[in-house]
Amino acid sequence: MSASPLLNLELPGIPKIKSGKVREVFDLGDSILFVASDRISAFDCVMPNGIPRKGEVLTRMSHFWFDQTESFQPNHRLAREDDPLPSRLVPFAAQLAGRSMIVKKSQPLAIECVVRGYLAGSGWNEYKKQQTVCGIPLPAGLVESSELPEPIFTPATKAETGHDENISFEQAMKIVGADIAEQARAASLRLYKFARDHARQRGIIIADTKFEFGLFDGKLILIDEVLTPDSSRFWPADLYVPGKSQPSYDKQFVRDYLLTLDWDKTPPAPALPPEVVAKTQAKYFEAYEKLTGKKL
Repeated sequence: MSASPLLNLELPGIPKIKSGKVREVFDLGDSILFVASDRISAFDCVMPNGIPRKGEVLTRMSHFWFDQTESFQPNHRLAREDDPLPSRLVPFAAQLAGRSMIVKKSQPLAIECVVRGYLAGSGWNEYKKQQTVCGIPLPAGLVESSELPEPIFTPATKAETGHDENISFEQAMKIVGADIAEQARAASLRLYKFARDHARQRGIIIADTKFEFGLFDGKLILIDEVLTPDSSRFWPADLYVPGKSQPSYDKQFVRDYLLTLDWDKTPPAPALPPEVVAKTQAKYFEAYEKLTGKKL
């Protein structure tokens, strides 16, 4: 394990636009700098200690998927993974290495674009009650973690705090307009199917994922991180058994540990013990190495 995780970042002379749960966003004037920290959140709370190199996994994996999909889906990336940094960022090279991305200034859509290929999470909870997911009727007889007959597009609102809310496609059309909603749905399903097929060949099931899109020069482009363990549910294919929840390549160790504590899921969150940090880091690394074929 590397030394200490990167939890907070300031770049003197480079204005910061915002700090999200994981990402630091800086204004470069004609472009934006994304830096993925090593912060980790669970139950909508950011943990006081992070997962070393987690931000590197998120960034390098996003670069990998952008490389794979840019032939059919334009994205916001201005610099590739191994491109040199602009001169004004060179003094910060050690902090930015492997975890930064320079991107276009786009106008993000006001919806999350979720694609589900399997029945899990809030989708499973809704299906149990009324045999639908986000209002989409599904066949009877599905069980937890069942593969759906076809992947479905289930948009959500964006919540600055707390949980995103699932909405119908009709509501999404009201928020972003019918034409953009149709484009976002088609792009999301195409990206998901492409990634699902790639991942299956490498022993990973992508149960569901969340895409972000923005408008740039009036055209829809893929933005933010893409198909990472933070934005997706990755399951090991060799352990897949429908009818129960699945082991997962993400924050599962963190959530499982927190559920053993007498903690009411409100800040401040408790610190994570070293063994939970190590196991979580190992899962992020394993997902990256399986999907990309590269070692970190």
